[in-house]
Amino acid sequence: MPKARARHILVATEDVCQSLKEKIEGGADFAELAKEYSQCPSGRRGGDLGSFGPGQMVPEFDRVCFNEAVGVVHGPVKTQFGYHLVEVTERS
Repeated sequence: MPKARARHILVATEDVCQSLKEKIEGGADFAELAKEYSQCPSGRRGGDLGSFGPGQMVPEFDRVCFNEAVGVVHGPVKTQFGYHLVEVTERS
């Protein structure tokens, strides 16, 4: 079964999400921004969600984690929780 490891930043609005993505693309540290801005408890760990398999996350999140490039920040990804920036750090 495939496995992925990812980190994310969860915020309330698409505008904030896009602004954070631009900061990361400009050289800001993903983990530091997650600690400061993420509304998910994983923010304390730099957004790290650990390892998971297909179906363990909401469908929108799964699509990114199991289909998009590793090591790239994707998003904004809208889910029932808000807007995410998602970086797949590993996939097997």
